[in-house]
Amino acid sequence: MSATNHQRLEILARYADLKDRRLALTLSQEDRDEEDDRDPLERITCRTHRRWLHQCVSSPLHVIVVTGHRWCRSCSLALSVAIDELAGDVTFSCPGCGRAAPTRATRQLIRACRASLAAAHDDGLVYPGLSTPEPRAAS
Repeated sequence: MSATNHQRLEILARYADLKDRRLALTLSQEDRDEEDDRDPLERITCRTHRRWLHQCVSSPLHVIVVTGHRWCRSCSLALSVAIDELAGDVTFSCPGCGRAAPTRATRQLIRACRASLAAAHDDGLVYPGLSTPEPRAAS
């Protein structure tokens, strides 16, 4: 069942204090999508930390032992995270064995973090309710 307009406004108001309006809008959209049965593990934002996923994926709260998200089953350790925002690179590694098994969960997190990086740094899109980006000077 889809959220009513009143519920949608409440969700958007939940993030009204965030300075990053693109983040606030994306958080709101993903909250609505979750209510419409979207997989919460496909988010590029974090409802708990109110940040882009790549900014908080290293938090212990993002380790999910059961599904293998940020978890090395061989060593029973949380995977370490390295995010290179300039290169757009996302790496997970186990502090025990030094590797991260190429599991579905790890691939899913890498995809979500890369999408999060792209969305956070994309200044060329126009979002409803946001000002239009300044035109770039021709070179």
